[in-house]
Amino acid sequence: MRLPTQIFVATQPISLHLSFDRLAGLVRDVLGGDPRVGQAFLFHNRRATHVKLLWHDGTGYRVLYKRLDRGRFHVPLPIPPGAARVEISQRELDVLLEGIDTQLLRTARARIKQSAKLMQQTPMTSDNLGHGLRDVRSVSVDAR
Repeated sequence: MRLPTQIFVATQPISLHLSFDRLAGLVRDVLGGDPRVGQAFLFHNRRATHVKLLWHDGTGYRVLYKRLDRGRFHVPLPIPPGAARVEISQRELDVLLEGIDTQLLRTARARIKQSAKLMQQTPMTSDNLGHGLRDVRSVSVDAR
């Protein structure tokens, strides 16, 4: 199953009770797109716990519907003022559909970089290399 190369996310939540034709109507009337020309459109509910992805594969409409067991889908930011939709990449769609919070990823990456910088700045001495470790020279080995 191949998705179109252009993928758009609706910036406003909708009722996900809508099906193929009503979603296609929203694409045309609200989002200003054409669901039949190789574009995919992602819709989400108010709580961002469910999403529907609509696209036309050349023979008919397809809808992917997903609900997360826990957490929320995180719609990409920043959203320009007044925008009805934002374009995302295939990779961003994959991350979004997995329910991965990109803000948490950015925060974690920043902490890792900060820790790495601190490790580089801190000189390695016996004082900060494993408190309570014995000096290797003081250990005797019985060779019997």
